[in-house]
Amino acid sequence: MITIKPKKGHLLIAEPSIIGDTSFNRSVVLLADHTSEGSIGFILNKPLKYNLRDLVPGTKASFKIYNGGPVEQDNLYFIHKVPDLIPESIEISLGIYWGGDFDVVLSLINQGKIKASDIRFFLGYSGWEPFQLEEELETNSWIVTENVYKKSVIEKKDSSFWKEKMLELGGDYSIWSNAPENPSYN
Repeated sequence: MITIKPKKGHLLIAEPSIIGDTSFNRSVVLLADHTSEGSIGFILNKPLKYNLRDLVPGTKASFKIYNGGPVEQDNLYFIHKVPDLIPESIEISLGIYWGGDFDVVLSLINQGKIKASDIRFFLGYSGWEPFQLEEELETNSWIVTENVYKKSVIEKKDSSFWKEKMLELGGDYSIWSNAPENPSYN
């Protein structure tokens, strides 16, 4: 399958052939950065059993926490669409921002000024060394697509996101959209 070249803001869709990899099986990853020094992204569709209150004492909100990827899973990261409220944010693209002043974020959440539809939290991130992602693309591990959802990607329902992308790709991918996550269950 011919895909577009990856760049920050694009989505990486895991090929159905990624079966044994618990982090990336059926993943949809938002590329937060992609340079000659490597790539960083966050898995958008792998919620964990934790919420923000579980991880940050004194926080009133129970926003979902997602598995961002296998790197630095003891650190909390976030993407958002409210840069006017969060100082030190870094633009990814299309109205999506990464990071910023965490103390301000917690204060605004507790004041009800940031809603769950504005922000998404992750434990860990997905990282690739220089040219590693390109090698994985050559071995057909990923499909690169533009982020047609723009900043509303933060609000995408996680349970059906990968399946939705398979159906959009059509052809043989449509068949994979209904396959069991573990082929031995078939």
